[in-house]
Amino acid sequence: MVLPLPSHFGHLRLASGSCRVRLPPRIQEFPAKFISALSRPFTFHVGVSWASKPADPKITRCHTPFPADSCIGRWRDTMLALREKNISRDAGEDFFYITQMHNASGVAFGVADGVGGWIDSGVDPSLFAQSLMYHAHRHSRDAWAGEPEIDPTQDQPERAGEDGREITPHQCLDLAYHSVLQDRLVEAGSSTACLVSLNAASGVLRAANLGDSGFLIIRSSSVIHKQPTQTHFFNCPLQLTKLPLSTNTNMHYIDLPDAAAEYETKLRDGDIVVAYTDGLSDNVFPADIVAICSLVARSVHAEGEQVQAMADAIVRYAQTCMRDRKRVSPFEREASREGMLFRGGKIDDVTVVTALVRETP
Repeated sequence: MVLPLPSHFGHLRLASGSCRVRLPPRIQEFPAKFISALSRPFTFHVGVSWASKPADPKITRCHTPFPADSCIGRWRDTMLALREKNISRDAGEDFFYITQMHNASGVAFGVADGVGGWIDSGVDPSLFAQSLMYHAHRHSRDAWAGEPEIDPTQDQPERAGEDGREITPHQCLDLAYHSVLQDRLVEAGSSTACLVSLNAASGVLRAANLGDSGFLIIRSSSVIHKQPTQTHFFNCPLQLTKLPLSTNTNMHYIDLPDAAAEYETKLRDGDIVVAYTDGLSDNVFPADIVAICSLVARSVHAEGEQVQAMADAIVRYAQTCMRDRKRVSPFEREASREGMLFRGGKIDDVTVVTALVRETP
């Protein structure tokens, strides 16, 4: 589905696959006066898919969602409504966001994985991840993907009305985290995070990643970049954390946005960006992700449908792998390197955002 902008401008395309996609109201109501006449040669087709892990009868899930009439509750439901027929109704302890940036300057998206260990303390792990993604979405949509542009076709009063500022994913992560700390509805929690922005004018990708969520870039059927994970030790990723006021901070790992790894590169026509939580990277090897994307590209011709089909196929394959105890998984290999015995896949929530880059000469 294409945003209501002139076709020669850089814009976000949210792929619908076989179902209708509803865009967030903020995107639908983007003021026409902010549409720039400047060149936007890059177009991004975006797809998203997610699946919550199956319920464990041995664990009582602490589920205290944001009220449906709260700001985050309404936004959460809007994000989940991007796919009316998704693999799973909710994203479990994961969450994500996708948004167009100020003045159609680019696209921003991200994923977060709430730390499930908070269940033992009576805390819903999904709240921290959802709040973090909500605030990252809020800060991204009102900011430029790159340096604010000056439109030579506008007179001085019109230029003065152009608000907004440039924001990097790292800055966005910092702002979002501090917003979560002030959110009274989030008592406590932790989350990994991966934030990405794509610049419609320059084709530059910028990213900030903290923990073991991440992203990779596929070019010509090869992975040209895979974001390294950040861990304190095996299966303990770096994580943004909010503790109850009475908690002893010496007993917890508390990582700050400053620890996030930054990455920047220029994308090319045909590149595919895949952002994911560790439900994917623990169960599926990068070569398999490339193979899935190549197979979908050959069988689905419409580019908007391609990226959505890629996201769906990747999530379904991750679900298959995590249930297979005979197949060697990336998590099993990492455990073996640490001298630990683990067989097969690792059951987890999985969230995937895919983006296909197109450049108009």
